[in-house]
Amino acid sequence: MQITFLGTSSGVPTRSRNVSSIALRLPQRAEVWLFDCGEGTQHQILRSDLKVSQITRIFITHMHGDHIYGLMGLLASCGLAGNPSRIDIYGPPKLDEYLKACGRYSQTHFSYPVKVHTVKPGLLFEDEEFSISCAPLTHRVPAFGYRVTEKDKPGRFDVERATAMGIPPGPMYGRLKRGEVMTLPDGRIVNGAELCGETQIGRKFVYCTDTIYCESAVELAQDADVLVHEATFSHQDAELAYQRLHSTSTMAAQVALAAQVKQLIMTHFSPRYAPGNAIVLDDLLAEAKAIFPRTIMAHDFFTYEIPRRQPAELAVAS
Repeated sequence: MQITFLGTSSGVPTRSRNVSSIALRLPQRAEVWLFDCGEGTQHQILRSDLKVSQITRIFITHMHGDHIYGLMGLLASCGLAGNPSRIDIYGPPKLDEYLKACGRYSQTHFSYPVKVHTVKPGLLFEDEEFSISCAPLTHRVPAFGYRVTEKDKPGRFDVERATAMGIPPGPMYGRLKRGEVMTLPDGRIVNGAELCGETQIGRKFVYCTDTIYCESAVELAQDADVLVHEATFSHQDAELAYQRLHSTSTMAAQVALAAQVKQLIMTHFSPRYAPGNAIVLDDLLAEAKAIFPRTIMAHDFFTYEIPRRQPAELAVAS
């Protein structure tokens, strides 16, 4: 699981930062899941090593333009770039209406199935590898945060040991890999868990923007390996944050601390903190790290590989 930031500015793009979009790459299934799609996102993808043809799911947090203005253009291009079999789009009420209006007035017709899902708090999607849920945030329009949970996987199956024990290859191996207890033809009882290495703990990714500090963000982010949270304003501009229902750097850090996440990555920065101004982004980073030291600041095209937890970390957590 790998995150690539395609846009890290709030409201408007700058020379160095585009507006909001994050790609979650899942190499094991050759898929890319996109979170928000601000204007120019498809150009950012072209400048990265991501493949448009691998986009299968898009998650929109809310209906403000800096999070959706790139969506229609990207969808139109997808049909020409790789003929995807299907794209599922998840977002708040009115998203489906917005896309239909864009298609109607621009005479755009997709050459592949596009399914829009209006989200509600709770589970949105689940298969054998992942589950995706969402929770409401606190902003000026309906907004949602998203949580992607990778399911735990059994450890590596010791084929050599199984062979040495005289266990015949075939369907029985599959059941033992899943940790089942089997009775062999000769009457021996074998616990599959004893033939597998350490369980691979699934990774957890949470994305929260746009929002002011809220308890539902803390609940959504509980024990996440990575929390990506907006930090539009400096703590020194907290009054602006309250007026516009955005987070400060310290609010993002407080969510991370309360949720006991492993890593906080801040994004969605106001252009007012450009170099040369009285307050710059390094100040926001210092404010957050004073509360939650495991904080880093995203920039466009920054890529972060979400690590698996090691057995030592699990022992400490328990």
